Amino acid sequence: MEDKAQIQEAIKVQGEVVRKLKSEKASKEQIDEEVAKLLELKARLGGGDDGKHQFVLKTPKETLTGKYGEDSKLIYDLKDQGGELLSLRYDLTVPFARYLAMNKITNIKRYHIAKVYRRDNPAMTRGRYREFYQCDFDIAGQYDAMIPDAECLKIVHEILSELELGDFRIKVNDRRILDGMFAVCGVPDDKFRTICSTVDKLDKLPWQEVRKEMVDEKGLSEEAADQIGEYVSLHGGMDLAERLLQDPRMSQSKQACAGLSDIKLLFSYMQLFQVTDKVVFDLSLARGLDYYTGVIYEAVLTQAGVAPVALASNDAQNGSEESVSVGSVAGGGRYDGLVGMFDPKNRKVPCVGVSIGIERIFSIMEQRAEAAAEKVRTTEVQVLVASAQKNLLEERLRLVTELWNAGIKAEVMYKKNPKLLSQLQLCEEMGIPLVAILGEQELKDGVVKLRVVVSREEVDVPRSDLITEIKRRTSDA
Repeated sequence: MEDKAQIQEAIKVQGEVVRKLKSEKASKEQIDEEVAKLLELKARLGGGDDGKHQFVLKTPKETLTGKYGEDSKLIYDLKDQGGELLSLRYDLTVPFARYLAMNKITNIKRYHIAKVYRRDNPAMTRGRYREFYQCDFDIAGQYDAMIPDAECLKIVHEILSELELGDFRIKVNDRRILDGMFAVCGVPDDKFRTICSTVDKLDKLPWQEVRKEMVDEKGLSEEAADQIGEYVSLHGGMDLAERLLQDPRMSQSKQACAGLSDIKLLFSYMQLFQVTDKVVFDLSLARGLDYYTGVIYEAVLTQAGVAPVALASNDAQNGSEESVSVGSVAGGGRYDGLVGMFDPKNRKVPCVGVSIGIERIFSIMEQRAEAAAEKVRTTEVQVLVASAQKNLLEERLRLVTELWNAGIKAEVMYKKNPKLLSQLQLCEEMGIPLVAILGEQELKDGVVKLRVVVSREEVDVPRSDLITEIKRRTSDA
C-alpha cells in the first residue's frame, strides 16, 4: 500500500499544476486531463484495503470543474491548507444538481435565492457585481416533453410583467438545434462548444466581429462561418421551426430536427399559457454554459432607456456606465445530464430551470425611479404616530399599541419629545404614507389628526374610527 504522506504530497503538487493551467487560461481539455489525475490521486488516498476506488461526494471540493465552458475563467478558485482546490459558488444550478445526486432525489420543484460569485469586472449601474444574489426556479423529474419548460417561461413572463420593468422579450433556442446547425455547416465536432461560446457573443458584438473570432481565433473555415451566419440571423416563432424542419441542410440532422419539433411543441404550450406575445425563437441565442442539453432561453429588456445588451457573466465592459444598460435579466434551460455527473452510477435526472438576476432588476428599478424623480419606499410602515407638543410620549405609545393590536404597521420616533417637523420629514424620507398626530386639543376632543404625507391633507378622525379609516386608506393605496 502506498505511503499516505507520499500521496498527499502528490495531490498538493498536482493541485498546483491545475491552478497554474487555469491561471494561464489553458484549454479545457488540458485542464480536464490534469483534474482527472488529481481526482485519481484523491481516490487512491481514500480507497479501501481492497484497492477499489470509492466515489465519495464531499463538500465542497471539485464540484465546479468542467461545467461552465469558457466561463470557467470567472470562477473564484481558492486553496485550503492542504493544497486542495476549492471554489466559491458560481451559480445555483450546479450545487442543486449535486444535492439531487447526493440525496438520490428524482422529483422536485423548488425555488432558491442565494449569493453567487463571479471573478468579473464589476459595473454597478449595469447590475454586474462580483458578489450578488440570484433567484432560481427548477423542476426536476421525468415528465412529458416541454410541459415543465413552458411553465418556466410562463414564470419568467409573469415576473417581468408584474414588476413593470418595461417591454421585454424572451428568446428561446435549443442546444440540439445549435449542434445540428454546427454539424451541417461543417464545424468539426471538437469545436462545437468553443464555437457555441463565440455565437453567444452575438448579443453584444456585431456579426463581423463574431465571424472574425470564429475564423481567426478558433480556426473555423470561412465557408462554415458564413453558413452559420445565415442561420443565426433568423428569428420568429412556430412558423420558423416549421420552415427549418423543411430546410435542405437542417433536415439532414436528426438532432436538429428533434430540437425543432420540441420548439414547435413548446410554442403550442406557450399559446395556452398566453405568453407567446413576448417569446421569440432566436437562432443566435447560444448561452455558453456547457451543461445545457435542450431548450435554452434568455429574457432581455427592450424598452427605451435600457439598451438590449445581454450582460451574461462573461460580458465585455462596453460604453458608459451613466445610463441604465442592463439588458439580460433572466436565463436558463434544460440540463438533463448534470445530475448524472455527480451520481456514482451516472443516474440521470432530467431538469429544467431559470435564474433571475435580482441585482440587475433592482438596478433597473432604482435608476428608473431616480430618473423619474420617484420616491422609493424603504419600509412597509403604513402610519407614523406623531405628537404635536411635548410630554406626549405615553399617549403615542398607547396609540401605537392599539394600531399594532389591530394589525396595522405603525411606528413612533424613539424620542421623548421629537419636533413635529422632524417626524413629518421622517415620513417623507421613508415613504410612510400616513401620520396620526396627537396634540393636547386632539386628546381633549377624542380625535386624532390623520395627515396624508404626499398631499398634506389633514382630517380629524374620531379615536374610535381611526383603525377603520387607516385600513381604508391603506387598502386603497
